[in-house]
Amino acid sequence: MLSKLLSNSIVKGGVSPVFDLPSDYGLPYEEVTFNAKDGVQLSGWLIKGNTDKVIIQSHYGVQSSRSGYTPEGKGMMKMWKEDIAFLKHVKHLHSKGYSVLMYDFRNHGNSDEGTSPWVTWGPEERKDVIAAVEFITQHEDYNNAQIGLLSICMGAASSTYAFGDGVKEFDNIKAMVAIQPLRYLDFIKALGLDNFIGKGVTKLNNERTGIAMDEVSFMPNVKDITVPTLLVQNQNDEYLNKQSIDEYFDALTVEKKMIWLDLDKKRAAGYDYLTKHPEELLFWFDQYLK
Repeated sequence: MLSKLLSNSIVKGGVSPVFDLPSDYGLPYEEVTFNAKDGVQLSGWLIKGNTDKVIIQSHYGVQSSRSGYTPEGKGMMKMWKEDIAFLKHVKHLHSKGYSVLMYDFRNHGNSDEGTSPWVTWGPEERKDVIAAVEFITQHEDYNNAQIGLLSICMGAASSTYAFGDGVKEFDNIKAMVAIQPLRYLDFIKALGLDNFIGKGVTKLNNERTGIAMDEVSFMPNVKDITVPTLLVQNQNDEYLNKQSIDEYFDALTVEKKMIWLDLDKKRAAGYDYLTKHPEELLFWFDQYLK
């Protein structure tokens, strides 16, 4: 029973509502849908700014949707005490002329269930990043636009996997901001589960997803990233393995910068900081999307 409950908190989708609208922030937008290569339909918003530069946001996993995070309906295990509304930093981007594609990963928000109902922390979700890039690249209004990737946690993992699966061939992608990429094994170890319970949870997760989650990692694909990358991490994140973040940064072969944030001892503090101080992190796009 305990293994199932813990597994649900790690790989069960469907707990991440879309809880606001761009119109709440005075942002012009349209509802969009597009399909991943395996036929899964993804749902999103296209926030309309200039047509020459587009940011594609990929959110973090399980607890999040394109909207961000809301504690409503999360029971006693809340990762943050209040809403983390991603439209706040998107409004900042829009004010600087960017269009923004905000979409829900499969098994999240208003997107369809994937070919598997379980969240895989990147291996399956990489297809959604690829689909988002293709959607903008083929869009009649944005097919000449430069693209920046705003990739948050599982979004960063998925984007990294995607670079190893063909995204590096898209020369319209000009930069990436990767916020707090997290390896599955680092998360499991940080939970502090005893060896027996930890192995039981991972065994169930592997069975559910059909992926050896304790063996696969996005780290081998970091070398495939072809665009200038800003890496952001809260140094007080309770799930942080600093060695892994250092390894990610060291493996980047492109122009790069590391920002360590000194925030609350909560992983979600890094996401909250993005919404409240976007100018301190999203300046990276201004340097490379002209």
